[in-house]
Amino acid sequence: MIDLGLTKIALIGAVALIVIGPEKLPAVARMAGTLFGRAQRYISNVKAEVNREMQMEELNKMHSNIVNAANNLHKTVADDIAEAEQDFTQAVAEANQSYLGGDGWKHVPSEQNLAEKSKHFRKKKLSHTSSLPMWFKRQSGRKSRVISGAARVARYRPSSKTINFFN
Repeated sequence: MIDLGLTKIALIGAVALIVIGPEKLPAVARMAGTLFGRAQRYISNVKAEVNREMQMEELNKMHSNIVNAANNLHKTVADDIAEAEQDFTQAVAEANQSYLGGDGWKHVPSEQNLAEKSKHFRKKKLSHTSSLPMWFKRQSGRKSRVISGAARVARYRPSSKTINFFN
């Protein structure tokens, strides 16, 4: 901008007073002020527009960089997933080859094996969930099974003989 000091403004005012005259000087000064204000607003609008354009360019560059990074990440993840799926299908095929014989499965559990497993399942579950191991319970004679309240009443109920106190 133009550097106007106090002496320059006084010199311009004295010349304007001589040239324009004292009657028209206030109107000319008012008009000059409004024109100067408009010029400042126009310059500030132009500066703001240039700044906005520069920011839009920067945002567009950042957007394109982020889109490229996202596309690269998507491609990398897709490649890794495809590779993992391929490894998984290969592992499943190898597992099937190791378990399959010429006429089917090598080991098919029989009905007797399944019944034996289901019979001992509850014992194993109790021994795993209780705080003492089964071998210690057997050795020390502690109860290894818990009876419900209704079963306890049915087991320890006194005989059904009625006692008559009045006889």
